[in-house]
Amino acid sequence: MTKSFYRNITNESLTGKILDQKTCEAILRSRQTEILPLVNAAYEIRKKYWGNGVTVHIINNLQNGLCSEDCHYCAQSKSSCAKIEKYPMKSEGEILREAKIAYQSGTFRYCMVSSGRSPSEKHVDYLVSLIKKIKKLYPIEVCVSPGILDEQSIRKLKQAGLNRLNHNLNTSARYYSKICTTHTFQDRLNTLKVARKAGLDVCSGVIFGMGESVNDIIDLALTFRKLGVASIPVNFLLPIPGNILKEPKNLTPEFCLRILCLFRFLNPKSEIRIAAGREIHLRSLEAMALYPANSLFMDGYLNTQGSNRVKTLRMIKDAGFTIVSEQKLDDLLKKEYSAQRSFSLEDSAVRMKSAKDLHPQKQICS
Repeated sequence: MTKSFYRNITNESLTGKILDQKTCEAILRSRQTEILPLVNAAYEIRKKYWGNGVTVHIINNLQNGLCSEDCHYCAQSKSSCAKIEKYPMKSEGEILREAKIAYQSGTFRYCMVSSGRSPSEKHVDYLVSLIKKIKKLYPIEVCVSPGILDEQSIRKLKQAGLNRLNHNLNTSARYYSKICTTHTFQDRLNTLKVARKAGLDVCSGVIFGMGESVNDIIDLALTFRKLGVASIPVNFLLPIPGNILKEPKNLTPEFCLRILCLFRFLNPKSEIRIAAGREIHLRSLEAMALYPANSLFMDGYLNTQGSNRVKTLRMIKDAGFTIVSEQKLDDLLKKEYSAQRSFSLEDSAVRMKSAKDLHPQKQICS
């Protein structure tokens, strides 16, 4: 591709134009589209709307398992045999203590997630109480992900001070029946539409590597554009033993970057978050994901661990970014290094080669 190709997609995105289908396909799968100029083109948009800040999110899994839905990618699904610790709703004290830890870790947004199809009225009232108390105690934004909601429940949460509602679409309308049969794409879409109608910001994520096509990826990015989704967590399928979908398909570090760039071009003003699977599928290119994306999860995901805090925070710093927080990135790193002294020493110390390293053949012959 010529330099004008990358310049044009940046300019079209910045001026509010939607890239055509042919260009979107070229971004995702044309070998003529080189990854470094593509990432740079996406970064120009990221820089325009988000500067060099990275918003850090921490998930609190309020209730684990015990779910009636059969989402094939999820360890909490009724169709999964994954070995997880199932538990009912956490106590208020436990949740508030975890909110404090999240705030002290430099978190910009605290995300509370609970399994199940749809929360009861009692569950919604409990969330209302939690939101009010967290907002009173800590200057952080709050997001909840409680499942399918009606307008009355959404208004209650908004009035309590909720900053954002999460409800993931996960895949396209065309492909949805391949990954879940207990509810539909439209069920999820309706919740997002009701939330937007109520004036609430929405967060809606995707999972790639489930067998979806290039057209499915493009359709999802365009759906979010049409909805005006404020935040888009981009997940890459985790190979969790026991799940129906446990073998990620067609994911390479470069393809993951292409997806993130496409989502940035089609949703220039949205928060694009590198979410579950970033450590596994982006591998040595993980830091490059911060050029199209401006957000990430720290401290792992719902049922799987992620990179430790030192590695995540240092990746942000080393790539030339900072965090959106009342806490300073350097101060957080010092605190984490102190708490994980064994890690920092092991990771940064110079280790000399042993005699075995220097003379491997001699060791064999002897």
